[in-house]
Amino acid sequence: MPKRVLTGTVVSDKGDKTVVVRVERRVKHPLYGKIIKLSKKYHAHDADNQFREGEQVRIQECAPISKKKSWTVVERIGAAPAAVAEADA
Repeated sequence: MPKRVLTGTVVSDKGDKTVVVRVERRVKHPLYGKIIKLSKKYHAHDADNQFREGEQVRIQECAPISKKKSWTVVERIGAAPAAVAEADA
């Protein structure tokens, strides 16, 4: 069975070897038909502490690492907006 891969934004990098990633999805409201954003947070394993808050990352499902962690960060997709602003200065 293939492992799920999701894309989201790092919202916290305070834990050691752990990042919290918010994944947003767009769904149609069942009654009103309006498109709404729903989000969910996942704790993902970051072995080298290399990912920072605000970065776009791709996470992949894995065997449970701890009580809350069963995802690992695979790759960085986009840099944090603050990092881009510092690079331009």
